[in-house]
Amino acid sequence: MTKDASADASADASADVSDGTSADVFDGASEDWERWHERRVETVSGSYGPLALTGTHWLEDYPDGRLPDIPGLWTDQEDGVLLTAAPEDGLSLDGKPFTGEVRLDADPGSAAEARVGLGERRFVVLVREGIWGVRDFDPASEARAAFKGVEATPYDPRWSVPGHFTPYGESRTVRVENADGVARGLGLGGILAFTLDDEDLTLQVSVESDGSLWAVFADTTSGDSSYRFRFLRPAAPDAEGRTTVDFNRAVLPPCAFADHFICPFPPPGNTLGVAVPAGERTLL
Repeated sequence: MTKDASADASADASADVSDGTSADVFDGASEDWERWHERRVETVSGSYGPLALTGTHWLEDYPDGRLPDIPGLWTDQEDGVLLTAAPEDGLSLDGKPFTGEVRLDADPGSAAEARVGLGERRFVVLVREGIWGVRDFDPASEARAAFKGVEATPYDPRWSVPGHFTPYGESRTVRVENADGVARGLGLGGILAFTLDDEDLTLQVSVESDGSLWAVFADTTSGDSSYRFRFLRPAAPDAEGRTTVDFNRAVLPPCAFADHFICPFPPPGNTLGVAVPAGERTLL
């Protein structure tokens, strides 16, 4: 291509941008973000979303098997939980009235799919570092009734930047404090590097089963105009380690909606020294 032709091509490209190409891209991304935000609000405010959690009970704290305001006997066993129910307990198992004994594993799906219930309530069995517990989800919770929405910053392209993931040679586990004040192990799979406002930054991230990444991070807005920490879930990197770091989709952790969640705090190095006034910020 000659110099004149190259100049003409550049001029044509500039004309395309001024004619609305960039605006169209922004509008599309903004509309996509709006749909994402609407789905998030629907999810967190759903019948069995995080607002419905009214209690997390660790069985080792209740050696008699009696949990607060939950019928039945829940006994901690090495490989699961033994539930014993009487007719007057009114419990259901897999949607049917239940009496007798059953051994329960950790519930793998959403709270709505938990095996044990009492009317509309669902009791989710979980295990953390070998300690078994039961979560009580109640669609009639006070937090769900009082929910007014999530404060989130509208989409801004400056907060969506290229990132590069470098896996560790082997998985690592660090002990970090959780929202309930207990230190637990957090598995980390590598480093996510990116540039934000001309600053080169990194986050230690976990790798999910589908290859996507998960980061727990804080920034200079945390605890002020944003919740004290947030979650970020970049898409699975490609073969070259490339992904997009989109803080427009930073989300509040479950413990922002209910005190009974045990969310991990950011691991070392994941408190960014810059302001990230993007994504979900706090509850309204």
